[in-house]
Amino acid sequence: MGQEMADSADVRQDLERFWLRSSLLVPASAEQAFEVFAGAMTEWWVTEYTWSGPNLLTELGVEPRAGGMLYEIGPYGFRNDWGRVLTWDPPRRLVFSWQIGADRVPVPDPAQASEVEVLFQPGGSGCTRVEVEHRHFDRHGSAAEGYREALTAGWHELLSRYGGLVARRVAH
Repeated sequence: MGQEMADSADVRQDLERFWLRSSLLVPASAEQAFEVFAGAMTEWWVTEYTWSGPNLLTELGVEPRAGGMLYEIGPYGFRNDWGRVLTWDPPRRLVFSWQIGADRVPVPDPAQASEVEVLFQPGGSGCTRVEVEHRHFDRHGSAAEGYREALTAGWHELLSRYGGLVARRVAH
Protein backbone atom coordinates (compact mmCIF):
# COMPACT_ATOMS: atom_id res chain seq x y z
CA MET A 1 0.00 0.00 0.00
CA GLY A 2 1.11 3.63 0.30
CA GLN A 3 3.12 5.37 2.93
CA GLU A 4 1.31 7.31 5.65
CA MET A 5 2.88 10.48 7.00
CA ALA A 6 1.79 12.61 9.94
CA ASP A 7 3.22 16.08 10.34
CA SER A 8 3.01 19.18 12.46
CA ALA A 9 0.26 20.80 10.39
CA ASP A 10 -2.11 17.88 11.09
CA VAL A 11 -2.37 17.13 7.38
CA ARG A 12 -1.97 13.39 6.84
CA GLN A 13 -0.95 12.03 3.48
CA ASP A 14 -1.09 8.57 1.94
CA LEU A 15 0.25 8.03 -1.55
CA GLU A 16 0.97 5.60 -4.31
CA ARG A 17 2.44 6.02 -7.77
CA PHE A 18 -0.51 7.78 -9.43
CA TRP A 19 -2.64 9.02 -6.53
CA LEU A 20 -2.41 11.03 -3.36
CA ARG A 21 -4.82 11.22 -0.45
CA SER A 22 -4.53 14.07 2.05
CA SER A 23 -6.77 14.60 5.05
CA LEU A 24 -7.21 16.85 8.03
CA LEU A 25 -9.72 17.51 10.77
CA VAL A 26 -11.16 21.02 10.86
CA PRO A 27 -13.11 22.59 13.76
CA ALA A 28 -16.26 23.28 11.76
CA SER A 29 -19.44 21.68 10.49
CA ALA A 30 -19.39 20.02 7.08
CA GLU A 31 -21.41 22.96 5.75
CA GLN A 32 -18.83 25.47 6.98
CA ALA A 33 -15.90 23.35 5.78
CA PHE A 34 -17.43 22.93 2.32
CA GLU A 35 -18.22 26.64 2.05
CA VAL A 36 -14.65 27.68 2.87
CA PHE A 37 -13.18 25.09 0.49
CA ALA A 38 -15.36 25.94 -2.50
CA GLY A 39 -16.40 29.49 -1.71
CA ALA A 40 -13.24 31.11 -0.35
CA MET A 41 -10.42 29.69 -2.48
CA THR A 42 -8.94 33.13 -3.04
CA GLU A 43 -8.32 33.37 0.71
CA TRP A 44 -6.51 30.05 1.22
CA TRP A 45 -4.98 29.02 -2.11
CA VAL A 46 -1.26 29.70 -2.45
CA THR A 47 -1.11 32.58 -4.93
CA GLU A 48 2.31 31.47 -6.16
CA TYR A 49 0.52 28.39 -7.53
CA THR A 50 -1.56 30.56 -9.87
CA TRP A 51 -0.77 31.86 -13.35
CA SER A 52 -1.44 35.42 -12.23
CA GLY A 53 0.90 35.29 -9.27
CA PRO A 54 0.63 36.88 -5.84
CA ASN A 55 0.40 40.48 -6.95
CA LEU A 56 -2.03 40.16 -9.83
CA LEU A 57 -4.51 37.44 -8.83
CA THR A 58 -8.01 38.83 -8.47
CA GLU A 59 -10.06 35.72 -7.77
CA LEU A 60 -10.03 31.92 -7.63
CA GLY A 61 -13.43 30.36 -7.80
CA VAL A 62 -15.71 27.43 -8.40
CA GLU A 63 -18.95 27.72 -10.34
CA PRO A 64 -21.27 25.91 -7.88
CA ARG A 65 -22.81 23.21 -10.07
CA ALA A 66 -21.92 20.04 -11.94
CA GLY A 67 -20.38 21.17 -15.21
CA GLY A 68 -19.21 24.45 -13.65
CA MET A 69 -15.65 25.59 -14.01
CA LEU A 70 -12.82 26.13 -11.54
CA TYR A 71 -11.25 29.35 -12.64
CA GLU A 72 -8.72 32.05 -11.98
CA ILE A 73 -9.22 35.72 -12.76
CA GLY A 74 -6.05 37.73 -13.10
CA PRO A 75 -4.89 41.06 -14.45
CA TYR A 76 -7.26 43.04 -16.67
CA GLY A 77 -10.04 40.50 -16.05
CA PHE A 78 -8.15 37.66 -17.78
CA ARG A 79 -9.86 34.38 -16.92
CA ASN A 80 -8.26 30.96 -17.07
CA ASP A 81 -10.42 27.88 -16.50
CA TRP A 82 -8.30 25.16 -14.89
CA GLY A 83 -10.84 22.50 -13.97
CA ARG A 84 -14.43 21.36 -14.34
CA VAL A 85 -16.84 20.37 -11.57
CA LEU A 86 -17.77 16.72 -12.08
CA THR A 87 -19.83 16.31 -8.89
CA TRP A 88 -21.35 19.12 -6.81
CA ASP A 89 -22.95 17.66 -3.68
CA PRO A 90 -22.70 20.15 -0.79
CA PRO A 91 -21.86 19.70 1.99
CA ARG A 92 -20.64 16.14 1.41
CA ARG A 93 -18.66 15.90 -1.79
CA LEU A 94 -16.95 17.87 -4.55
CA VAL A 95 -15.20 16.24 -7.51
CA PHE A 96 -13.38 18.20 -10.20
CA SER A 97 -10.96 17.67 -13.04
CA TRP A 98 -7.42 19.06 -12.61
CA GLN A 99 -6.68 20.46 -16.05
CA ILE A 100 -3.20 21.78 -15.31
CA GLY A 101 -0.24 19.91 -16.73
CA ALA A 102 3.00 19.19 -14.92
CA ASP A 103 4.53 22.01 -16.99
CA ARG A 104 1.80 24.37 -15.64
CA VAL A 105 0.21 24.56 -19.08
CA PRO A 106 -3.60 24.24 -19.26
CA VAL A 107 -4.85 20.80 -20.33
CA PRO A 108 -8.02 21.38 -22.38
CA ASP A 109 -8.71 17.65 -22.90
CA PRO A 110 -10.37 16.25 -19.74
CA ALA A 111 -9.22 12.74 -20.74
CA GLN A 112 -5.64 13.93 -20.09
CA ALA A 113 -6.47 15.61 -16.77
CA SER A 114 -6.18 14.19 -13.29
CA GLU A 115 -9.11 14.33 -10.88
CA VAL A 116 -9.65 15.62 -7.36
CA GLU A 117 -12.35 14.35 -4.99
CA VAL A 118 -13.01 16.19 -1.73
CA LEU A 119 -15.11 14.53 0.97
CA PHE A 120 -16.48 16.30 4.05
CA GLN A 121 -17.31 13.76 6.76
CA PRO A 122 -18.38 14.16 10.41
CA GLY A 123 -15.33 13.88 12.63
CA GLY A 124 -16.96 14.09 16.06
CA SER A 125 -17.02 16.96 18.57
CA GLY A 126 -18.29 19.43 15.96
CA CYS A 127 -15.36 18.75 13.64
CA THR A 128 -15.28 17.65 10.01
CA ARG A 129 -12.76 15.32 8.41
CA VAL A 130 -11.80 16.73 5.02
CA GLU A 131 -10.27 14.19 2.68
CA VAL A 132 -8.76 15.22 -0.66
CA GLU A 133 -7.89 12.46 -3.11
CA HIS A 134 -5.97 13.57 -6.19
CA ARG A 135 -5.94 10.63 -8.60
CA HIS A 136 -5.20 9.61 -12.19
CA PHE A 137 -1.81 11.31 -12.36
CA ASP A 138 -1.01 8.74 -15.05
CA ARG A 139 -3.18 10.83 -17.40
CA HIS A 140 -0.43 13.49 -17.30
CA GLY A 141 1.91 11.23 -19.28
CA SER A 142 5.63 10.79 -18.66
CA ALA A 143 5.73 13.54 -16.02
CA ALA A 144 3.07 11.81 -13.89
CA GLU A 145 5.23 10.55 -11.01
CA GLY A 146 7.17 13.78 -10.63
CA TYR A 147 3.94 15.75 -10.79
CA ARG A 148 2.40 13.62 -8.03
CA GLU A 149 5.53 14.20 -5.93
CA ALA A 150 5.32 17.96 -6.45
CA LEU A 151 1.61 18.04 -5.64
CA THR A 152 2.18 16.00 -2.49
CA ALA A 153 3.99 19.05 -1.11
CA GLY A 154 1.53 21.37 -2.85
CA TRP A 155 -1.58 19.81 -1.31
CA HIS A 156 0.10 19.79 2.10
CA GLU A 157 0.65 23.55 1.88
CA LEU A 158 -2.82 24.22 0.46
CA LEU A 159 -4.62 22.19 3.11
CA SER A 160 -2.54 23.68 5.91
CA ARG A 161 -3.65 27.14 4.77
CA TYR A 162 -7.24 25.95 4.28
CA GLY A 163 -7.35 24.45 7.80
CA GLY A 164 -6.01 27.68 9.26
CA LEU A 165 -8.68 29.74 7.50
CA VAL A 166 -11.46 27.42 8.67
CA ALA A 167 -10.22 27.69 12.26
CA ARG A 168 -10.02 31.50 12.09
CA ARG A 169 -13.50 31.81 10.58
CA VAL A 170 -15.10 29.55 13.15
CA ALA A 171 -13.36 31.37 16.02
CA HIS A 172 -15.07 34.64 15.04
